[in-house]
Amino acid sequence: MITVSQKNYILAKKILLMENYDEKLALLTEMIAFSVVDGRLHEREYLFMTMIAEELQITKDDFKGLFHLENYPIVIKSEFERIQQFYRLALLMHCDGILHEREHNKIHEIGVNMGLNPHAIKRVLKAMEISPTKMISPEFLLEVFQEQLN
Repeated sequence: MITVSQKNYILAKKILLMENYDEKLALLTEMIAFSVVDGRLHEREYLFMTMIAEELQITKDDFKGLFHLENYPIVIKSEFERIQQFYRLALLMHCDGILHEREHNKIHEIGVNMGLNPHAIKRVLKAMEISPTKMISPEFLLEVFQEQLN
């Protein structure tokens, strides 16, 4: 039987497939900008983003260079990719074990700016907040956003 952690890892592997290298860099840049919204880059956040960078096959030099760039937004075309990026950011938010109000407000703002449904954003964030692992199943994630389409 596959555990929730294994399901999330499998989902993470699938959602990390991006169309091109520049898009991957842009998504990591967004994650970096979000990780410091509380005024500090925590080691666990850095390690999480390092793991993401490795999965995206970003070179170490390029990854380190992203910390010196200004955040440049990229328009994510498909809703599925926007949901994936939102979830990655939400995982990053919980990575350091401290949920700052500024992080919560910023992730909600980012989700709305991505064109995601505000009600679905709230449900996902609430489910992650009450989850002991701060993760939710891929099925639940997609179900919440698809409910809003019906």
